[in-house]
Amino acid sequence: MTDDWRALDIANPTDEHSMLREMVRGFVTDEVEPQALEYNRDEKFNSDLFRSLGNAGLLGISVPTEFGGGGMDATAVAIINEELSYSDPAFCLAYLAHDQLMVNNLAQNGSQEQKSRILPKVCSGEWIACMAMSEPDHGTDVLGMETSAVQRDDGCWVINGRKMWITNGSIDDEGTPADVVWLYARTGTDEKGRAEITTFLVESGTEGFSVGQKIFDKLGMRASNTAELVFQDCVVPPENVVGSPGESMIHMMRNLELERLGLAAMALGITRRCLSIMNRYASEREAFGRSIRDFGQIQRHIGESWAEYRAMRAYVYDTARQIDLSKSGNRLDSDGVKLFGTTISKNVADRAIQVLGGYGYVGEYVVERLWRDAKLLEIGGGTLEGHQKNITRDLSSDADAIER
Repeated sequence: MTDDWRALDIANPTDEHSMLREMVRGFVTDEVEPQALEYNRDEKFNSDLFRSLGNAGLLGISVPTEFGGGGMDATAVAIINEELSYSDPAFCLAYLAHDQLMVNNLAQNGSQEQKSRILPKVCSGEWIACMAMSEPDHGTDVLGMETSAVQRDDGCWVINGRKMWITNGSIDDEGTPADVVWLYARTGTDEKGRAEITTFLVESGTEGFSVGQKIFDKLGMRASNTAELVFQDCVVPPENVVGSPGESMIHMMRNLELERLGLAAMALGITRRCLSIMNRYASEREAFGRSIRDFGQIQRHIGESWAEYRAMRAYVYDTARQIDLSKSGNRLDSDGVKLFGTTISKNVADRAIQVLGGYGYVGEYVVERLWRDAKLLEIGGGTLEGHQKNITRDLSSDADAIER
């Protein structure tokens, strides 16, 4: 009998994972943290720093090495998202939109020709990518989307519609579009009257594809660009259709599990940073001649935050361990970990502001920015209400999951 299993760190299960975390943590300290406050304050996307992630081998971390990726797994994705979000969740959101929403999607669902042509460019940072699903009037209601694509006699598809809230949709303030968009559009109706959705790769420079507007004055995530994309008689060749027409729900469901894990890992990074800041401040700050960590109110903020952080860390990395990137099947926990973790991050950031008092309310002390950034995680990638619905539905058909 061996006790080796007691030494396993679920968040760093192999030496490769540990080295990845150490490398990303160093990159964050040296490169990400020094620019975080400025770029968030100015609502600017640091595209140069973003492209340098390609030089570091972090773009396309789950893509096979033959296409220029890192050849790693969902745990590696969680590690990177956690470490980047410890410093700058907005910068990490841009990473997630590129790496998980588009690049991993292409690696899992694209043709050999599409992967060979596009993956090296998005893994190197030469191209910045995004995914476009939400619309001005349709978010969670995916099948209600109105953006449409009609196939012409020559095989090309003509796309018309608008997409909204697209992270990386514009890569600068001049309205330059993302280099490549993973686009979902309606291409028909099935026998039950439901929308058939098809996936298209739309490259920058395609006639009829443009940025409608960049979204300013957001509550949080201000250093990631959010934009409206417009498709007006946009012609896409047949070789840019991913898979078969009408099968996009397969692409969506398979990739949503990784997206939701990635967002939960972002929440974990926010939580760890806020806990670290309030714990240190509680030792440094004195009131009534005593360290404020001696007061019961402060002890409650720190104690509850520690317990929730540890529970959240275990859930994030246990879920990452179970995700097979090549298939779906773990929605129950990918929904559960995002439902649990994103609200915790917001609450812990709120406690950190309370512990720091007036200092917590200003940008220099970080926690107010993290509090604002955390709110998006309860909305993007699936709302809390959507997760509650999915979990309840899944448990109705798999009650044994509770007993396993």
